[in-house]
Amino acid sequence: MFVFARAVTYATIFIALVLVFLPARILSSAGVTQPAALGPGQIAGMIVGALGAAVVVWCILAFAVVGKGTPAPFDPPRRLVVRGPYQFVRNPMYVGAGIALAGAALFYQSWAVVGYIGFLFVAATLLVMTYEEPTLRNLFGREYDAYCEKTGRWIPRW
Repeated sequence: MFVFARAVTYATIFIALVLVFLPARILSSAGVTQPAALGPGQIAGMIVGALGAAVVVWCILAFAVVGKGTPAPFDPPRRLVVRGPYQFVRNPMYVGAGIALAGAALFYQSWAVVGYIGFLFVAATLLVMTYEEPTLRNLFGREYDAYCEKTGRWIPRW
């Protein structure tokens, strides 16, 4: 039960910072305000945003249930998580965050949010390649290598 409390805490911090606070600051700085009416772009944005958020929540639950930890570097999983969304790509939380942010970009019709998505993708790639992958390889060895061979970092391998 304590693992769920940790996962919820991490999820709240991650979602609040990366998917709410920073995009709100970017929109505000760009002078973008909430649309006066809901049009097709806003409806599509809400659907895409909800799908991305659902992927993020699914990832956090997979870490708690399967890995007995959280995605946070200070509270890593005790077991390698290769189920749930992790069976499709190695970094589905970042993918889900990008999808959720794409929904925000659609909703607000904002190129500034698209730029933020690009920045996050570059930052996530650097973090994954320089810290996360070496750490996971160190912790889980051959099991992680086998997982990498069959699962793409960002794009599913069919």
